[in-house]
Amino acid sequence: MVRAAWVMGWIAVVLTLDAHGSLTTQRLLGVATWLLLLAALRRESTTVRIQTAVVVVFATAMEYICSPLLEVYVYRFDNVPAYVPPGHGLVYLAAWSIGQSDFVRRHLRGCLAAVVVAGGAYAMWGLFLGPRPDLLGALWFGCLVGFLAWGPSRPLYIGAFVVVTYLEIVGTALGTWTWQSHDPTGWIPIGNPPSGAAGGYGWFDLAALLATPYLLARLRRWRPALEPTPVRDVVDADQAV
Repeated sequence: MVRAAWVMGWIAVVLTLDAHGSLTTQRLLGVATWLLLLAALRRESTTVRIQTAVVVVFATAMEYICSPLLEVYVYRFDNVPAYVPPGHGLVYLAAWSIGQSDFVRRHLRGCLAAVVVAGGAYAMWGLFLGPRPDLLGALWFGCLVGFLAWGPSRPLYIGAFVVVTYLEIVGTALGTWTWQSHDPTGWIPIGNPPSGAAGGYGWFDLAALLATPYLLARLRRWRPALEPTPVRDVVDADQAV
């Protein structure tokens, strides 16, 4: 929980400074965030490092597609800020840390139920009561429910809901980025922020779980002495339910 707390604190600092800073400030925040991510990964296993790297690559690709290319949301300088790629790595580690905490592992059923209730209430508010209809948020919440029910890393999705919902609310409130009112087709209305954004991290985690065994095997060919750490799996926590 300590790591999750300082990651969320760092998110608030970065987004506040970026909301009122220059492009140079944004780049310096990117350097600092990269250094923090590397420091956070020092004590992690090779497997977790690879999974985090996969999430960073996959999430960054989605950032460039959704923001500069499709303009589903836009940042202040119409770019992808330098702190965003390493920021995704920190968010993933924070979500993983929450999911691995003693509290979540002991009370997994209750935490799953709390996320479904809170996320569902937020999605319904966004869809029917928010400043503008938020169909995209409701669809993403549906993805989150699916991952919570059948995904391989249910505790992690609990952490993702907490961290991603927090950063979306803070970032849009500060004006660091703004979501468009509709998707590029014009058919799907979007809230600012969309309520179920955490559902996207289920796909990031799935990409990491699928890619890591292959990447780990390739890495072991180059470094035979690499520790035989299995792919991170939280199914043991699920089995306690």
